[in-house]
Amino acid sequence: MNREDHIVSGFKATLVARAIYMASSALLMFVLARYLNPDGYGALYWAIGVLTVVQLFADLGLSKSVARYISEYRETDAGQIPHLIKTTITAKLVLLAFVAYVLVLFHEWIAIALGDPGAAPFLAAGALYLVVYSASTFSQVSFQGFNHLGYSAIVQAISGAGRLVFSVAFVLLGMGALGAFFGYIIGYAIAGAIGLGILYTGFYKRYDAAEEYEEGLSRRLLEYSLPLTATRSANVIDKQIDTVLIGVFLNPAAVGFYTLGKQVTDFVLAPAESLGFTISPNFGEQKAAGQLDEARRIYETSLTNVLLLYIPAAVGLAIVAGPFLTMVFGADYAGAVPVLQVLAGFVVLQAITNLTSDSLDYLGRARERAIAKGGTAVANLVLNIILIPTVGVIGAAAATVATHSVYVAVNLYIVHTELRLNVRRLARTTGLVCGITGVMAIAVLLVTPLVSNLLMLFGAIAVGAVTWGVLAVLSGLVDPNQVRSVIG
Repeated sequence: MNREDHIVSGFKATLVARAIYMASSALLMFVLARYLNPDGYGALYWAIGVLTVVQLFADLGLSKSVARYISEYRETDAGQIPHLIKTTITAKLVLLAFVAYVLVLFHEWIAIALGDPGAAPFLAAGALYLVVYSASTFSQVSFQGFNHLGYSAIVQAISGAGRLVFSVAFVLLGMGALGAFFGYIIGYAIAGAIGLGILYTGFYKRYDAAEEYEEGLSRRLLEYSLPLTATRSANVIDKQIDTVLIGVFLNPAAVGFYTLGKQVTDFVLAPAESLGFTISPNFGEQKAAGQLDEARRIYETSLTNVLLLYIPAAVGLAIVAGPFLTMVFGADYAGAVPVLQVLAGFVVLQAITNLTSDSLDYLGRARERAIAKGGTAVANLVLNIILIPTVGVIGAAAATVATHSVYVAVNLYIVHTELRLNVRRLARTTGLVCGITGVMAIAVLLVTPLVSNLLMLFGAIAVGAVTWGVLAVLSGLVDPNQVRSVIG
């Protein structure tokens, strides 16, 4: 199988798993929103947001760092891989034990300090959440380093299905938001156990460990985790601190509105995340082999396809946000409509980020990306503190879009310095995509006022999709034969 076929195969596996994960997440989102009301929904995801911040101290970028070195050493000195895995797991266990102990000991104090004493049970159970979530994500990222994305796909799909089954069951049994949280814990626990089992039997035992651990390798592993930690910390500030601050400054219902808007954008972004996760290990391999022309071709093609899909999707999402949220989740969630409309701009930005960020790590540019992410994350934090008390949840969404625009621009510049992208051709293609989007938007705007039920809503979405598809084919941006070959 050549490299391109391998990428397509990995993308299919990842996309299928992501589809299962996002379908289960969408169903989970629907059930929880219906049964918990905005206050309960917000309380659950506020607690998860706080724990995501705490998770930073239990990982420190080690998972991504070992994936990078696995990708490199499986080509040059595979005997070092068992040593790399053992070092990483040992370090993670020490960190997890410390963070979990602190969380159990001080969960009530932390909840009071954050202004929500009722969150204490979530934080106490959060010690379990941190352990099982870490196991699940570590195995996924490790498989990415081995470029065996099918296994990453399996772990992700299992975590999504497990969360759905157990969270819905506990909520329907009347256990409320805390029950839903324990459903998350069980789902991640099952996925983590299976992922670590595959990692041990299928990979760790496969390699004969070198007699000696390469001098300085463990130090480089830990050192490379530092910029990744900075990047991940900044990423968490971008993605979670706004949710935490909304809970601090406003109320659980506002958290529910904001969370729902962000979850819808996550669902829309699944294909771009799958593509970025799939192609990124190849950049490290190609750079090591001096094949930058091939890396440039893959990146430019992927970026063009992402823009072709996500610019129209973002515009369409902003247009139908009102009827979509109120008809699917109920009139109680009308407060999420303006949030989703603002975050539609974030969809395009995050799609580019999903394609680019992991690629920079594998190209060895994690330090530069960490600096950019750190700067924009601090700006996002400051803007959130200013805008949330004055503008509300819309201010949080606006801060996210503004700061992420700067981050995307820096990322693209770093990629350009590595791969020497054809900027003129990319600009010309982007202009054509915007033209197609304008025609599609007019078609959707004409039919949206007629929407009065879910069937008509899906009809309006179909009008936009058909308009986009016809124009994309006529413009030459989409080759139907190529699409059929990829699907087949």
